Amino acid sequence: MSDDLSHAYHYGIIGRAIEAIAARAPGQAPLQDVAASVGLSPAHFQRVFSQWVGVSPKRYQQYLALDHARRLLAERHTVLDAAHLAGLSGASRLHDLFLRWEAMSPGEYARAGEGLDIAFGWFATPFGDALAMGTDRGLCGLAFAAETGRDAAMADLRGRWPRATFREDPAVLAAWVEAAFRGTGEARLHLMGAPFQIKVWEALLQVPSGHVTTYSDIATAIGRPTAMRAVGTAVGRNPVSFLIPCHRALRKAGGLGGYHWGLGVKRALLAWEAARYEAEPLEGAA
Repeated sequence: MSDDLSHAYHYGIIGRAIEAIAARAPGQAPLQDVAASVGLSPAHFQRVFSQWVGVSPKRYQQYLALDHARRLLAERHTVLDAAHLAGLSGASRLHDLFLRWEAMSPGEYARAGEGLDIAFGWFATPFGDALAMGTDRGLCGLAFAAETGRDAAMADLRGRWPRATFREDPAVLAAWVEAAFRGTGEARLHLMGAPFQIKVWEALLQVPSGHVTTYSDIATAIGRPTAMRAVGTAVGRNPVSFLIPCHRALRKAGGLGGYHWGLGVKRALLAWEAARYEAEPLEGAA
C-alpha cells in the first residue's frame, strides 16, 4: 500500500475508533469491541492506534474522562501574556507545522465575501469528516461534521460569506489540510472576521497544543477584561477549527464550555492533543 493510501486508510481507522471510544465515554470501551468496530484484530488495532495517537487506546480513554478538562486547567493552564500578544508576528508553531496567516481588512469583511473565489472539499480526519474552504491566500474555513452533519456544516460556512463564489476543488486545499492534521509542513490561513474577532483568534493561536486557557484569560489578554461574553461569542464564531484552537478555551471552573462543532468533538480534540503532548518526551528519548 502506498504512503498516501496507507495514510488515508489509517485516518479512517483512527476516526472510526475515536468515534467508538467517545460514544462510550466516560466509561471504558473494551479493546476487542473497538477493534471489531474498525475491522481489525485487537493486536493490530492497538499498534495502529498507539502509532497515530501516541498512547494506547486504554490510556486515551482516560483523557476522555469528564474531569479531564479540570485536570488540564490545573496542570497546563496557559495564562496569555498581553505584551507578547501585542508583538504577535503572524506566525505560530503547532507541533512541527508552520502556520502562516493573514486577515481580511475590515472593508473586505464588510463586503461579506463579494468578489472572493472560495474552493471547498471534504477530507477524512481523525475526528471524522472535515469540510475545508480556502481562497488563494489560505484556508478560511475548517468545520467538523461528525455531530452536525455535512449539510449543516456546509450551510454554516457558506453563510459566513454569502456573496462569495464557491466551487468544489479539494485538490487546491489538500496540502494545507494534510499539513494541519499531520503536523508537518506549512499551512496558510486567510482569516475573515471583524476586528474584535481577529484579536480573539490571535490570542487562541498563542495557546500551545496540549494546553488550555480560559475565556477570562483571553479577555484580559486582548485588553477587554470585562468582555467575557463577547469573547465567548467570538471563540464560537471561529471559522477555522483545530488550526485556530478554540477547543482549548475552557470555563474558569474547568468545564468544557461550548463548542460550535459539538462537545464530543471538543473532548476528542483535547484528549488527542493531551495524549500526543505527554507522549512526545518518550518518543524523543527512544
